[in-house]
Amino acid sequence: MGKLPIVRTRAALRREIGVWRSERLRVAMTPTMGALHEGHLSLLRLAATRADRVVASLFVNPTQFGPGEDFQSYPRDESRDAALLQAAGCDLLYAPPVEEMYGDGFATAITVSGVTAPMEGAARPGHFSGVATVVAKLLIQGLPDVAVFGEKDYQQLQVIRRLTADLDLPVEILPAPIVRDPDGLALSSRNAYLTPAQRAVAPALYRRLIEVARAVAGGAPIAAAETAGVEALLAAGFDAVEYFEFRDPADLARLGPGSISGPARLLAVARLGRTRLLDNIAVAA
Repeated sequence: MGKLPIVRTRAALRREIGVWRSERLRVAMTPTMGALHEGHLSLLRLAATRADRVVASLFVNPTQFGPGEDFQSYPRDESRDAALLQAAGCDLLYAPPVEEMYGDGFATAITVSGVTAPMEGAARPGHFSGVATVVAKLLIQGLPDVAVFGEKDYQQLQVIRRLTADLDLPVEILPAPIVRDPDGLALSSRNAYLTPAQRAVAPALYRRLIEVARAVAGGAPIAAAETAGVEALLAAGFDAVEYFEFRDPADLARLGPGSISGPARLLAVARLGRTRLLDNIAVAA
């Protein structure tokens, strides 16, 4: 088996996908920023069950990083990522340079209202505009039949669903379940930033999500449960809890303070040192 084919321009991407189209093959895309782990690879495997060919993109998108965030230090190892993608069944890697995605005079940004406002939108101004713009460009460049995104970044998933619906992009957005380490910590490229002591504390986030979700599903009032969850995380050793909130699973409207009456999503970000751990869980009434 030869090396995974890599293309670096939208013209080359369209040419390769055009060949597949001429053969009436169904195409899936999995956008990534590299630094791949089992969570990313699970997206590839899910994509392969829904399409005949799978293309992954690898692009560390500068427009979704804010001032003081880790754009420069974000881990980059294309050859390692390409080998993992090939082993997972990827057929093509699209790895454009920044100047291919944002050429001279680039002056367009996509803003999605509503679902971008709370949580990550409040904590990282401009982040979702960067995400929406680059995802729209990737989907337009490749025009896949289906694109797979992980549920770990649940708010991002809802932003992308809103984006594709509003812009009439002919792409099915397929969610993929969160992949976790055996102790429950959601896989993330940024977990590599954790010290051994912080890594030992980190699984408490998922445990608290489960406990609080179970309590609210059993009838406990939302506001009191959220407060108890934050206090438990701080007691477990987290340095800060940026949010720990029950939200409507579709539009991300805040729920509470009383009991839930239908499906909900409990979303949280807790910080250990400079690392923001993001996680969420579905809640049934």
